[in-house]
Amino acid sequence: MINRSMKKTILELATEFPIVAITGPRQSGKTTLSQLVFDKKPYVSLELPQDLQWAQDDPIGFLDRFPDGVILDEIQLCPELFSHLQVRVDKARMMGQYIITGSQQFALNAKISQSLAGRVASVSLLPFSLNELNQGTAGPLFTHEPGQLDRLLWQGFYPPIYDRKINPLIWHTNYLRTYLERDLRQLQMVEDLSIFQRFMRLCAGRTGQLLNYSNLAADCGMSAPTVRRWLSVLEASYVIKLVQPYHQNFRKRLVKSPKLFFLDTGLAAYLIGIENARQIETHPLRGALFETFVFGELLKSRMNRGLENNLHFWRDNHGLEVDFLFDLGQELVLVEAKSGATVTPTSFGGLDKFKNLPKNEKVQSWLVYGGADSGIRRGHELIPWFMVGQKMATTTPF
Repeated sequence: MINRSMKKTILELATEFPIVAITGPRQSGKTTLSQLVFDKKPYVSLELPQDLQWAQDDPIGFLDRFPDGVILDEIQLCPELFSHLQVRVDKARMMGQYIITGSQQFALNAKISQSLAGRVASVSLLPFSLNELNQGTAGPLFTHEPGQLDRLLWQGFYPPIYDRKINPLIWHTNYLRTYLERDLRQLQMVEDLSIFQRFMRLCAGRTGQLLNYSNLAADCGMSAPTVRRWLSVLEASYVIKLVQPYHQNFRKRLVKSPKLFFLDTGLAAYLIGIENARQIETHPLRGALFETFVFGELLKSRMNRGLENNLHFWRDNHGLEVDFLFDLGQELVLVEAKSGATVTPTSFGGLDKFKNLPKNEKVQSWLVYGGADSGIRRGHELIPWFMVGQKMATTTPF
């Protein structure tokens, strides 16, 4: 059994809000977590046709069945329930009365802002973090032994791969088919699924890179507005995240384009055609997948505590870059990701440059890398790849 770090956060929110919404991609563990944390509450999946039909035809009678609350899975499928939930929580004034889950941000967030503003605490559950995988009851799943990092990048973090020990290649094939045929048809924002699948593969090849909308549109053979719309679909369904550049009035001209990251390295690796862990070792996108992994660990650490994404990157017009920055209030944390197991002076170029800029704030700097040693080098902290989650847990407040 792998414990989820978000459990404590959800329990706390359920004492402060009448409704807790758990969003996230399909198969990230939302149902399992909600049933585990609220094991005394009844559970209803609105993906079951009979329950969905009942909720749509008679929402009052449907909710009357659960006077003390209920877990409503994939609630975005039944928008008729939202206004009735508002009336009921306002009348009952019971904290943690309803637990709702959803895998589509578009539909769920729109209804929450319309009907349930101020009544809902929302959290996003992503697939496992490495910290969660390594703190399971069976002991660490990934260590610093040779080949472990490549296996992790290839497998990714979706729970079924670990709970059911499914071959990652087979699982990702079926996951992608389900995503294309179910979620995208429900969103009704994509006309041609085969073209969209090609679009996803082109995006996967750009994970960890600056996003050029015009180039992506040209490679896909479509217009820039369509590319922007489809990127928003991928964001809404928790496939990608666009990371914005860090803005501060430095004298140097800075890059303004966002960077594109997949939220799971395994799905990205599958989409770019990697079929086993051995291919990762010499693949030209290994560094980009490693950066994608570090991004995921940083993001999950915040989201598991109910915090908003505050990750940015910095890059000047000469190509010097800091992969990630986040603000602790009193200081900035700079994070550079290097997949190699050997650290060289050039590994610190972006970190050194940023720390020497005029008007910079108090900073601490990390180099997360593919090796196993920790310590201080050239004024920067070395963090082995398998310890980045632990470092975040002890650094970020709350």
